[in-house]
Amino acid sequence: MSPRSAGATTVVRAQHTAPLVDGEVMNERIAVAPCGGDGMPRSRDAARVGVLRRIAAARLKHRGLDALVGDVLLITSELLTNALLHSGTTEITLNLAVRDGCLRITVVDGMPGRAERRNADDEAETGRGLSLVEVLSEQNGGSWGTSQDGAATWCSLRVPAAQPQ
Repeated sequence: MSPRSAGATTVVRAQHTAPLVDGEVMNERIAVAPCGGDGMPRSRDAARVGVLRRIAAARLKHRGLDALVGDVLLITSELLTNALLHSGTTEITLNLAVRDGCLRITVVDGMPGRAERRNADDEAETGRGLSLVEVLSEQNGGSWGTSQDGAATWCSLRVPAAQPQ
């Protein structure tokens, strides 16, 4: 007798998504070592950026924001990496929150100094991150900037209209 005919059941998991309402999606803090003289972060600090990306993806999907996951992960990587490489901080916070139809991504390093977009030439291996952030935010009906004191860099993206399921 096959398992089906013996009364076995098949479990189907429905995707659970919380209703989209204004509020915090995530707020995570990581401790890091300031970059040394070579400008390279410790491998475990760089790995923490990947961990925060995975947490962000899961939380966005849980909130029904699947359409933004790819862009948010790229933006998050760029902002977190900038904080890790350029701030000299020992603590970085990533906050994602929905407010008034926009998802706001904020990376706080607590250090003064404003993030500025550079024009990288074709041969440059770095320097394009904030240009990517700017393009992605504009394509998603948002904007980006830094706090008055430079301790936080943020990006906002318009939340797409709900798709019928």
